[in-house]
Amino acid sequence: MALSNRLALPLRPTLAALRQAAPGQRRRLSTPSGPGHTLDLRGIFPPLTTPFSPTQEVDYAQLEGNLRRYASIPFRGLVVLGSNGEYPYLAPHERLQMVSCVRRALPRDRLLLAGSGCESTQATIELTVSMAEAGADVALVVTPCYYRGAMTSAALVQHYTEVADASPIPVVLYSVPANTGLDLPLEAVLALAQHPNILGIKDSGGDITRMGLMVHKTRQEDFQVLAGSAGFLLASYALGASGGVCALANVLGAPLCQLDHLCREGRWQEARDLQHRLIEPNVAVTRRFGIPGLKKAMEWFGYYGGPCRAPLAPLSPPQVEELRGTFSANSWL
Repeated sequence: MALSNRLALPLRPTLAALRQAAPGQRRRLSTPSGPGHTLDLRGIFPPLTTPFSPTQEVDYAQLEGNLRRYASIPFRGLVVLGSNGEYPYLAPHERLQMVSCVRRALPRDRLLLAGSGCESTQATIELTVSMAEAGADVALVVTPCYYRGAMTSAALVQHYTEVADASPIPVVLYSVPANTGLDLPLEAVLALAQHPNILGIKDSGGDITRMGLMVHKTRQEDFQVLAGSAGFLLASYALGASGGVCALANVLGAPLCQLDHLCREGRWQEARDLQHRLIEPNVAVTRRFGIPGLKKAMEWFGYYGGPCRAPLAPLSPPQVEELRGTFSANSWL
C-alpha cells in the first residue's frame, strides 16, 4: 500500500469523529481562504510543545491548561505540529486531535498554523487537506528530506507547487536545515514566492544575509518571511521580516512579544538590550538541550512541560542546573 494511502486511512475516521464531536468548531477566516487571499503573519507564534503523560500518551488536559495560560499573551497565533511539537513521533490521529484541541481553545482573532509536511507530495496534500478540515488556518510544510540528494530546486519547486495548488488553506514554506540537513534553496524560495497560495517562509537556518535577500527579492510579491528562532529575531526584523516562530516563546512569550513591539515602534536600543538577554536562553532550549530543555524550562515559568517521547531522553541533573543557570544569568529566574 502506498505511503499516502496508509496515512489517509487512519485519518478518515478520526476526522469524522472530530466533526461529529465538535460541529462548526472550524473557524471561518475573515477573508476567503485559498489562492489569492493573504493573511497577515506579523507577530510572534510559539511552536507548541506536545504534552505527554508519564506513560507518554498525549495529555490533552495539560495542553488545554497551557493554552489557557498563553491566552493572556498577545501572540499573533500558534503553531502546532512543528519541530518542537515532536511531530515525527505522533500518530496520524494524534496530529489531527492536537489541531482540533488547539482550534477549540484558540480565540477567533488568532491564527493556527499546522505542520503537514510529509516525505511524498501526495501524502503532504492529503494531510494538508485533513489539517484544514480539523481547523488549521495555514499549513506549515517542511521540506521533504529523506532522499535529500534528489531534492533539487526543481524537485522542491514542483513539490510545493502541487501542494499549494491542492491546498484549501494558504501554505507557509518551512526550512529547518538543523533537522532535515536540507536548506530550501534561495532560488526555489523566490520562484515559489510567486504562487498565490504560498504566504511566506519560516526560515530557521539563521543566515541573516539569506533572509535579507528573501525580503529584498520578494518585495514585489505578497510574501512574508518569518524568523525561525528568537536568537536572530531583532536582526530579522531590521531586515524586514514579518514575524517569528520561536521555540523560546513557549517559555518567555511575553518578552518576545515585547521585542516585537519595540522593533515595530523603532525603539532599537531597548530592543537590542532585550534581544541580548534572550540569546543564551534561546540557544539553551534549541541547539544546546533541545526539546527536553525547552520542556524543563517551561515548568519553571508555570507551564506544563512533562516528558518527551522516546527516544528523546530527559536532561541529566547537571544539565538541568546548567539550563537553570543560563536563565538566571540573564535575569529571567
